[in-house]
Amino acid sequence: MFQRIDMAKEPFGSIDWTSLRDLGAEEVEAHAKRILGRMTLLEKLNQLTGNWTLLQGAPMLFRYNSKPIPAGRDKRLGIPGVLFTDGPRGIVMGASTCFPVSMARGATWDTDLEERVGSAIGAEARAQGANLFAGVCINLLRHPAWGRAQETYGEDPFLLGAMGTALARGVQSMGVMACAKHYACNSMENMRFKVNVKIDDRTLHEVYLPHFKRCVDEGIAAIMSAYNKVNGEHCGHNKVLLRDILKSQWGFAGLVMSDFIWGVRDGEAALKGGLDIEMPFRLHMKPKKMAALVQAGKIDPALVDDAALRVLRQQLRFNMATDPGVFSLERVGCAEHVALAKEVAQKAIVLLKNDGGILPFSIDGMKQLAVFGRLAREENLGDHGSSRVRPRRAITPLEGLKAVARGRIAIVHDDGKDVGKASRIAGQSDACVVVSGLTWKEEGEYIASSGGDRRSLGLHPADVALIQAVSEANKRVALVLEGGSALITEDVRGAVPAMLMAWYPGMEGGSAIADVIFGEVNPSGKLPVTFPRSPDQLPFFDRSAKEIDYGYYHGYKLLDKNRAEPAFPFGHGSSYATFELSNARLDSDRVKQGGEIRVQVDVRNAGTIAGDEIVQAYVGYDAPALDRPVKELKGFARIHVGPGEARTASIPIRANDLAYYDPGSKSWKHDSCQHAAFVASSSDTSGASPLKFTVVP
Repeated sequence: MFQRIDMAKEPFGSIDWTSLRDLGAEEVEAHAKRILGRMTLLEKLNQLTGNWTLLQGAPMLFRYNSKPIPAGRDKRLGIPGVLFTDGPRGIVMGASTCFPVSMARGATWDTDLEERVGSAIGAEARAQGANLFAGVCINLLRHPAWGRAQETYGEDPFLLGAMGTALARGVQSMGVMACAKHYACNSMENMRFKVNVKIDDRTLHEVYLPHFKRCVDEGIAAIMSAYNKVNGEHCGHNKVLLRDILKSQWGFAGLVMSDFIWGVRDGEAALKGGLDIEMPFRLHMKPKKMAALVQAGKIDPALVDDAALRVLRQQLRFNMATDPGVFSLERVGCAEHVALAKEVAQKAIVLLKNDGGILPFSIDGMKQLAVFGRLAREENLGDHGSSRVRPRRAITPLEGLKAVARGRIAIVHDDGKDVGKASRIAGQSDACVVVSGLTWKEEGEYIASSGGDRRSLGLHPADVALIQAVSEANKRVALVLEGGSALITEDVRGAVPAMLMAWYPGMEGGSAIADVIFGEVNPSGKLPVTFPRSPDQLPFFDRSAKEIDYGYYHGYKLLDKNRAEPAFPFGHGSSYATFELSNARLDSDRVKQGGEIRVQVDVRNAGTIAGDEIVQAYVGYDAPALDRPVKELKGFARIHVGPGEARTASIPIRANDLAYYDPGSKSWKHDSCQHAAFVASSSDTSGASPLKFTVVP
């Protein structure tokens, strides 16, 4: 049943790759092994490196990843190779659709929406000749100062796993390999090439790896190793991470590729450690050099076979026949994908506060709206490093506000440099919008003079002065914040009645901001990261550290442990609707190991406008056998409720997600203590009654 072509009887020449499309799992394995059996040692080793020399890759100095980056391409055998494109905001090639950054998408808590984003990204990748998308970034946000925080989904491993697998499903549904990165413990930017992360086994398995395992369990094609060291060994050479955990314990059958250039320091160590492809150049794993090591008995040929087979297996698995119209260049940045980017931006905006219900602003009866801040008229799409997407156009907040107003009111803009002038304009206006926050210059991939880990978690002093002045002159002020992660806003939080977190909202971000401000859209985003009151509430962070300890606690779990109150808790987000949760219940008081228990809660909209509520289920442990968080996110549901309507949200909680890692036995164990589920609208579960249950064999 596997034999579409009989390679054993074919002449030793090029393979008709088009005859190997749409293979089943058994066919993939059979053909991959047959192809491997026809290869010379050098041809096998060719599968394990990027195809470009440094000279061929020189154009990336001017425009990174302007075309697919090949690895394992073999002209003689007709193997197309792995054709790499980066992310995660969208495809970095061409004029692709620029979606909101991953942190913004994490704020939607909408896995169905994220899967749709993945499908659009996959289509645009294939349209531009790529077959691997390295944009499933699921590094855990340990500290909001991390420069590339915007590229991941938040601080909680459960949320990271849910969103990362959704993106991967969408991408891979289009016949594109999804690659999760950066494995593992990559949560610092400036010292990413040098830092050694010291971490104990329990913290590694419970905090920094669960989201990667979830991607593996759901069939992700590839994993990218990180630059940093973990417990003294570079991730690209790290046998514990790559061979022992990823490939042996988790049974990962996909391929492992290095991060670019500095992800491999020694070819022999990398292959022995479990790396399959050095990207993007042939530096340390040059085929002739590696062949000499094999022939000298320093590298087991079986390791070469295993790595090459993994690369061939994924190429065959994702070698799908397609309707040419679905993947034509006309799909890149098409109206459908742009509309999706707008929908994501709308659902990602978090209404942090809305004192007195001043939002939404009504155009009726308004004569003048004043808009302040340099960012109001700037395209602020995020980092300018490897994740940069260059859409044909992008809507600024000022443009979005003007478009929704349609000339019915006067909209004036002032950059806010002259605080006195701004105060006078504010005093003459019916309402004000201030746009403040960060850009690629303050955070992002570290590139000498820009980006990197943040020096401060607060707003710019000039912006603070502007916000305070405008708020003193006008009581109807909405502050719109842009950035990749948490901001400390204690200098202004009490001064402004309304605050919105818009993140880096993508090419349609300005339209989405305007829609929320004017009430065309009811905000529904929830924070995927805790907004602290002060840096003292966070773990230790040193952007210049060469070695750092990653502890068990961070984010809302650290604040819970220390009984500290954040400015805005993890999972927080207000609405123009008024939601009431009641009658929380479990379908059982016992759940078997390997099974699941279901929590239900009635959600009533007591307001006059329809909206989406994101119901969150946390689990705590009564008298656990060892130190455990006060509570942990273990499920969530996004539910739409009309005005005056009541609906029931149902959230499954998997027993396996409640186990702890026992370093002694290197296995997962269930605590015999009683568990307590809390259902709430954020990680502030103080008003939620505990729902008791136990996990049984």
